[in-house]
This record gives sequence, C-alpha cells and structure tokens, in this order.
Amino acid sequence: MNRTLIALASGLLFGAGLAYSGMSDPARVQAFLDLFGRWDPTLAFVMGGAILPMAFAWIIKSRLSSPLAAPAFDLPGTAKLDRPLAIGAIMFGMGWGIAGLCPGPALADLAIAPVAVLPFVAAMFAGMAAHRFIPVSSK
Repeated sequence: MNRTLIALASGLLFGAGLAYSGMSDPARVQAFLDLFGRWDPTLAFVMGGAILPMAFAWIIKSRLSSPLAAPAFDLPGTAKLDRPLAIGAIMFGMGWGIAGLCPGPALADLAIAPVAVLPFVAAMFAGMAAHRFIPVSSK
C-alpha cells in the first residue's frame, strides 16, 4: 500500500478521534488542567482508553519483522532526562494550559475553527523553525 495513503488515512483517523473525544476542544482541555477549579476528568478517560489499543499495537509490532509501509521499524531509543527535555516539557505544558491546544488537536481544529486556531498553528510552526536554527546545548 502507498505510504502517502497510509499516512493520510492514519492522520484522518487520528484527527477524527481527537474531534470525537473532545481533545480538540480547548475549553475541555483547560477544564481538565484546572485541578482546583471546575475540573473535568473526561480527558483522563480518553487518555486511559488509549492504553488498550496501544498495548495491542505493541503486541502486533512484536510479531512483525518490519512495518507494512517501511523496510524497518524506526523507534526512538531511551533518552536521558536532561535540561533541554525538561525545559521543553515545561514550555509544552504551559502552552497547552494557556491555549488549550497541542499540535495534533490544533491541526485537527484547522478544519473546524481555522480562524480561531490559526494564530496558535502559526506560532507553533514559528517555534519549530526557530528550533531548527537555534543550537541547543544539553550541558
């Protein structure tokens, strides 16, 4: 099967799942992160529900010698917890809490509310571009 079609189908399925689960709704995400206010536990169930299909995927992966659309599996190794990783995680969490969006739902929301989410997506791509050009030291 064509890798582009597989990527497109996977992206569409992921986006549909984000929309259906409510993870693309910034208000719901912010309510989930508001532990001391009007906390909404819905997304905890969405995240917990992702464990079963992921476990199934790891079982299938362990039985395959290679993926269906690539010559070999390309999985990241275990990385050390260092300063750049911690800073990046903190920045991601702050942005997620402020905007109620992370990259996947933001891209999915381009189809639902493009005017509202476009500033976030533009800032996200600007940050990605800046990361490419700004050297990061792990010392």
